[in-house]
Amino acid sequence: MTETEWPTRTENWQRVSPRYAWVDLVLNLFWVLVTAGGYLVVALVLADEKPPLAVHLIVAAVALVLLVNAVLAFRRVRAIGYLLREDDLLFRRGIMFERVIAVPYGRLQLVDVTRGPLLRALGLATLKFVTASVATGVNLPGLPEAEAEALRDRLVELAETRRSGL
Repeated sequence: MTETEWPTRTENWQRVSPRYAWVDLVLNLFWVLVTAGGYLVVALVLADEKPPLAVHLIVAAVALVLLVNAVLAFRRVRAIGYLLREDDLLFRRGIMFERVIAVPYGRLQLVDVTRGPLLRALGLATLKFVTASVATGVNLPGLPEAEAEALRDRLVELAETRRSGL
């Protein structure tokens, strides 16, 4: 594939672990509980008065959006992928609004592996890329730990070889 050709969906995109969907789902359901808890606090504070209709509508809308977001967790995780090309790394995510980011190896300044408590419990990690551009904050979540560390080492190696020509 030449640099001018854009990758298709049928190319060999690497996917993140399907277990990452459970992390996404738990986080979404956590926010549903926070919303419900906030509503409960408002209801208790206004126990003697009837809460305005706007409070009910806002809470219902937020809960509905969060629940739909939770339902789409598994589909959203299937849409995350990356592709190592000759001169750059492509990162893809999104269902309705697909976002594809190309990160040139020579522009990588830092490749970081992070593991939060939920990711650690499932043996997963997030790979974070820092480049010279502020707008290129790329996170590749849901990689198995060994794959994340191997990919980090490979990207650092590629970045070093590409930077030597600068």
